[in-house]
Amino acid sequence: MKIAIVGCGHIADYYVQTLPEHPELELVGVMDTIRDRAIRFSQYHSIPFYETLDELLKDTNVDIVLNLTNPRSHYEVSKACLEAGKHVYSEKPIAMTISESKNLVALANQQGLQITSAPCSLLGETAQTLWKAVRENAVGKVRLVYAEIDDGMVHKSSYNNWLSVSGIPWPYQDEFEIGCTFEHAGYYVTWLTAFFGPAESVTAFSSCLIPNKVRDVLLDPPNTPDFSVACIKFKSGVVARLTCSIVAPHNHSLKIIGDDGILETEECWFYDAPVYVQYREESSLTNPTDFNISKQSIVLVQKFFSYAKRIQTKILMKQQTKMIYPLVRKPPKSKWYEDSGMQMDLSRGIAEMAASITEQRPNRLSADFTLHNNELVIAIHQAFHIGSTVHLTTTFEPIEPMDWAK
Repeated sequence: MKIAIVGCGHIADYYVQTLPEHPELELVGVMDTIRDRAIRFSQYHSIPFYETLDELLKDTNVDIVLNLTNPRSHYEVSKACLEAGKHVYSEKPIAMTISESKNLVALANQQGLQITSAPCSLLGETAQTLWKAVRENAVGKVRLVYAEIDDGMVHKSSYNNWLSVSGIPWPYQDEFEIGCTFEHAGYYVTWLTAFFGPAESVTAFSSCLIPNKVRDVLLDPPNTPDFSVACIKFKSGVVARLTCSIVAPHNHSLKIIGDDGILETEECWFYDAPVYVQYREESSLTNPTDFNISKQSIVLVQKFFSYAKRIQTKILMKQQTKMIYPLVRKPPKSKWYEDSGMQMDLSRGIAEMAASITEQRPNRLSADFTLHNNELVIAIHQAFHIGSTVHLTTTFEPIEPMDWAK
């Protein structure tokens, strides 16, 4: 299936690097509003470029448009693509507001087309392994999930030196203006909704802890949230706490807490990040009320057992070890995987869209799934300072795991 790229920025190189893993996808051309950037990208990867978006959209060879523009341009570009009869795979978010997101999904349905957005890390081996463990009740009934996506103080790092393989700088201004929730929350939001179904409500708080992070440009707005925390209640009964920031030290961990143990991974950006399982050990101490003792002694005995239980718990916690939960399979060890700091096959989502079109089956990353996740992320991002509880207005049908992970 033939695809074209709109937006030849930093992230575009990561997509092109992973395309060889999917020979069924043919990149026929690229386009960028900055002509020099389009030419540079085109020459580096030996790919034709279009002078304008209109020229790209008139190319009848293009089946899917990969929208890699600035997030604030996602809506207009994707809308134009859908109106031109093209399927759309967009970088996150699908749009910056829920009304725009709903409009795009409605337009796609009206046109008989598909639209979805990144991230596609749900299709990775680590996510699929965790999901399989949840389906198989590896740790019993799941009650609670803790998810962290903290990246440290990015504005104090050497981000000016971050270049893609074709030499395109990391768009730090856009990143700070869009904010960490829009940029990163989806990596775990998509896992959580796939694992546990649609969310019922989300109670969130976000804040800008460090305004005006750079001095060489004027950020607009200057106070986009760089920290957010959300408690998500799923219709299935599971509750998840999700934290995003570009302030706290790097932490990409996920803990799925069940009645019988904990499933855990330490990274959502590596498709082969290890999955661990840790099982609970029940205390063997007897309740003091089981003994035939006088009421006068019961208080002293209860204090003794309370202290003994605390000591025993500490010993058991030290004795418990995390065991590796085997991955459903190992991802391909290609050059892109070795070289990338994210170690994600970004093109896997496009391949899933192409396969669903060819096979005439539902896309695992369906438009309704994407819309629901985007509504969650928007609600978390917009809970600025005062915090809020939002009841979700969207839903989706259950998602199918990858065939190799069933």
